[in-house]
Parts: sequence; structure tokens; C-alpha cells
Amino acid sequence: METKRERFSRILMEDMFQVQPGETIAITSDLGTDRATIDAMAQAAQNAGALPLVMYIPQAEKDSQAGMKDWPSEALTAALLKADVWIEANAVVLLYSDIWETAMRDNKKLRYLIIAESSIDSLDRVFTGYEIPILKKLLSKVTSMVKTANTVRITSENGTDVSYDIDINYTFDYDDGDFSMPKFGTAPGFVNVVPKLDSMNGRIVFDYLQHAKLTNKVAFVMKDGKIVDVEGEGAAQFKEYLSSFEDENMYKISHNMIGLNPKVHAITGELVEDERIWGGVDFGFGHTSAMDMPPFGQMAKSHFDGVVAKTSIYFDEIQITDNGEVCHEELRPLAESLLSATNV
Repeated sequence: METKRERFSRILMEDMFQVQPGETIAITSDLGTDRATIDAMAQAAQNAGALPLVMYIPQAEKDSQAGMKDWPSEALTAALLKADVWIEANAVVLLYSDIWETAMRDNKKLRYLIIAESSIDSLDRVFTGYEIPILKKLLSKVTSMVKTANTVRITSENGTDVSYDIDINYTFDYDDGDFSMPKFGTAPGFVNVVPKLDSMNGRIVFDYLQHAKLTNKVAFVMKDGKIVDVEGEGAAQFKEYLSSFEDENMYKISHNMIGLNPKVHAITGELVEDERIWGGVDFGFGHTSAMDMPPFGQMAKSHFDGVVAKTSIYFDEIQITDNGEVCHEELRPLAESLLSATNV
């Protein structure tokens, strides 16, 4: 009988990446990484006929561009420019650093996935046990709907009420578990929207905020796309975290993810999983790649995310979810079909 690591790794390599014999599968990790999971992914890649390349790097002090001083950037970039697949499993991530930006821009064949420091229990929930084709249909439909809207509004019984405008020139993306083509991939089960610059206003009350305690209910007051105040328990510590970057762009909204992973229904404190919570949303702040916000992106020293569960989402006046459940008449049958076929 397969272990969770073996099942996750096999599905990832064979079903999702569809790796081919002779391909180079780069796996980056650091001293905070669970090595048993890294070994399982490498073994699954080799079982599929591919060539795993595992690279252990120092665990940086901070994520993204702020970690550049801690990494062997030239050697690492050179290797990633030649890989077919890159799975980023570092506890402190390279995402949005110069290393990441160069590899994603210049390696046109690269299929990239970030899983960060997720536990194997979380990875098994997020990546296994559902029908990828049904998830693809649901996420594709939601993406089409949001692209035709002018404004997105998100509310929650926890006090969240925030809205922003759509910019059709920015990237709209979703991940359904199909990583067989070159792309910037993240764990399946979401639709990602980059809000129009300077358009987000309202209040976000987080059920989980990266770099804050899970028990804290930190709230952001948003005005014209920027955090203008931080409130609630843990606010003082989070203000200190933000100010430590000495970067105004760390206060600016980067993206909004609509969570629709059929296996994720509760906040766990594992960010990759929580961002995809069914009927919830993720808000990212700070750095935004030029790939997502052309032509220049939003340069910042780092990037962080927070999650709101059980949301009601509106595209203009059309309601998509109600307190965490899909309610739109065209989407509800797809959601019910997906949930009923899910192996929980």
C-alpha cells in the first residue's frame, strides 16, 4: 500500500506534470525542508524515467528578493535555466526573487510549481483525491466570469467587506492540477486575479495571516489599493514586520485568489493549503511579477499572504458564493459534481 508521500509524489509526477523520460526535474529545498518528502518526489521522478536534480540551499532569513544575499544565486540560476520542471520546496521561498524572475522569464520550457514548506498531510489533501477534469471546468468558468466583470466585492461574517476593480490587461490564472505545459504553477484549486492598481477599498479581517499568529484576528484597512491601517490583536507586531522592509510597495495589494479546492474546508495554518480553502479567498501583498501585472509589475522586497474563509463573492451584482458555498446557478452543478466525486 502506498504511503502518503508515495501517493502524492506519484500523482504529482505522472498525472500532473506528466514527466517524460530524460527530462530534468529540479527540486529546490533548504535546511527547513522535510527531506523524506524531497526524496519521495525524486524517486517518483526517477520511476517515471526522468532525471531528478535535488538542490539544497541555505535557509534564508527572509523570503523572495530579501533573501538574495543568503543564496548561491549564480549557480542556482544557471541550473534552473536548463531544467524542464522546477518544484520549489524551500521553507523560505525563492518566489519573486531575481533567481525566480530570471528562470521564469528566460527558460521558455519551464514547468514550475511552488509547494514551500507544506507538510505531507497537507500536500496529500491538496494534490490528491479529486477529478482534475471537473475542477478544470469549474475554475475555467469562474475565470471567464470574473474577466467580464468590472468590480469584485468580497464579504464575510467575520467583518470583511472589500472591493476592487478589474483590469483586463492583467493576468487571470487558475491551477487545476495540470502542469504538463510551461507555466507558473501553484497548488490546485483556485482562480487568481490581479486587482486594478489603486482600486481596492474596504476592510479585510483575516482568519489566517502569514507572519502573524494563527489565533490573531488581524484586520487591514484598505484605501486605494494600499494598507493604511492594521487593527486587531497582533496589529502592533505586524506593523513592525511591515515597516522592517522600508518599502512602500509592501503595503500594496498584489493579487486575490478565490479558493475552490474540494479537499480543503478548514484553516490549518499551512499557507499553501489555506489559500485554496473552498469558498474562501487569499489576498497577497507586495511584489507582483511583470508576468502578472504587465508591463513592469510591482517591485517589492518580499511578498506575504492572508486568508479569509467562508466568503460571499460578487462579480458586479452577480453572487458567486454565499458564506463559503458555491451558489451561482451555472457553477453549482459543477461544484456539486466535484465535491461528490472527491475522495475525502
